[in-house]
Amino acid sequence: MDLIVTHGITKIYNPKKIPVHALQGVDLTIKKGEFTAIVGPSGSGKTTLLNIIGGLDRQTVGTVLIEGVDLTKLSDNKLIDFRKNKIGFVFQSYNLIPVFTAAENVGFIMLLQKKPKKEIDIRVHNLLKSVGIEEQMNKRPNQMSGGQQQRVAVARALASKPKFVLADEPTANLDSRSTTDLLDIMENLNKKEDMTFVFSTHDQRVIDRAHRVITIEDGKVVSDVNN
Repeated sequence: MDLIVTHGITKIYNPKKIPVHALQGVDLTIKKGEFTAIVGPSGSGKTTLLNIIGGLDRQTVGTVLIEGVDLTKLSDNKLIDFRKNKIGFVFQSYNLIPVFTAAENVGFIMLLQKKPKKEIDIRVHNLLKSVGIEEQMNKRPNQMSGGQQQRVAVARALASKPKFVLADEPTANLDSRSTTDLLDIMENLNKKEDMTFVFSTHDQRVIDRAHRVITIEDGKVVSDVNN
């Protein structure tokens, strides 16, 4: 099933001054259950593409379809709701709320979804257990290692039961052991739960694990191969 489809995605920053063409006519299809890495040098456009697919940014030209829903036709408020319910995000800098515990960080999006407290508590516990840090559930981010914080971020990304997870340089701040552990967790979720992951990365360790590698240079797809 086609989960993500982009047609002619073009993104131009500063169009009225000195235009910067971040993306130039990107056509892409990602199916449910893929474990895909989007790679390329810094400034190639891979993070911009991820942000547009995730509805965090809007393209200048082109369309993005998520399960057939055209994001370009959604109002800002409807796009926020769509992101909240359909897309999970994992960021390079973790982006955890510093005053929240691990459990509160994971459960926060479910509060926004107005889920019952009992349901939130059960899912938070199960998610933290699935990423191997249930014993850290009452700790705040500054009491955890980078690897532990990123595991919390993965659990948070899954909390809303999204259709797919977008991971932007998720291993950039992790050591080798933490990277291996994190990728093991993600790959296990991909295999056992058919969770779709799309990475933006230049980390060879992520690229080696990916089942499909899409290379972007100067805002264009120059290679698309199965690993």
